[in-house]
Amino acid sequence: MVSNSHNSKQTETVLDTENLCVYYGNFLALRNVSLSIPKNKITAFIGPSGCGKSTLLRCYNRLNDLIKVFRAEGKVSYYGQNLYAPNIDPVELRRQIGMVFQKPNPFPKSIYDNVAFGPRINGYKGDMDELVERSLKQAAIWDEVKDKLRQSGLALSGGQQQRLCIARALAVQPDVILMDEPCSALDPISTLRIEEVLHELKQQYTLVIVTHNMQQASRVSDMTAFFNVEPTEKGGRIGYLVEYDETQIIFHNPAKESTQEYVSGRFG
Repeated sequence: MVSNSHNSKQTETVLDTENLCVYYGNFLALRNVSLSIPKNKITAFIGPSGCGKSTLLRCYNRLNDLIKVFRAEGKVSYYGQNLYAPNIDPVELRRQIGMVFQKPNPFPKSIYDNVAFGPRINGYKGDMDELVERSLKQAAIWDEVKDKLRQSGLALSGGQQQRLCIARALAVQPDVILMDEPCSALDPISTLRIEEVLHELKQQYTLVIVTHNMQQASRVSDMTAFFNVEPTEKGGRIGYLVEYDETQIIFHNPAKESTQEYVSGRFG
């Protein structure tokens, strides 16, 4: 059973899943997930490895479509529109719902061209210099790179590369930004810089992050969804949503004992 006592006071829902089941071939990876992602908030997905956090994240911009054996049942919607309807263009969807990956992955291009890449292929007609500067400022890296925009993005430190990737995601002017463990490869100082960036970004964007770091989830998110795994008779593991609520409730007064055990570090 899922405890979902979240009551959204006038908060618009951006992404919604209803009874979502995800299969890879015959393997059920994620079972009956129903949750709503509120606008201009940071929602964190937490839970042990293999519980389907990243799988769910990738359902929101259909990145799982790239896996041949992937199949989804149930509903995933974006402002009420079914994302898996035949008329949805996944490429256009990914412009609206951007993704920042666990490992920073700048293109082997200049810092400037990394940020300008998406707008160029989307036919951006505005002032590219201004867009690049704005995106780098939003990602809190402009001051560090403004004098070396022609240098390779690969020459930056890991934390800078990740902020460059955030700037690259912002440059196509998305509505939602998905982040799959964006700080797991970074040192604590870089992690804090990115957390500061997230707080700024939620004024304009809706953010969903997967994190293994409990402190990070409690620091940055407004809402938290806790997922767990259930072993199957054949030795597999099925992910499911245990509880979804405001972050302070999940961390300080959760409805389920397993949530309490996980957030307090007793298992996971």
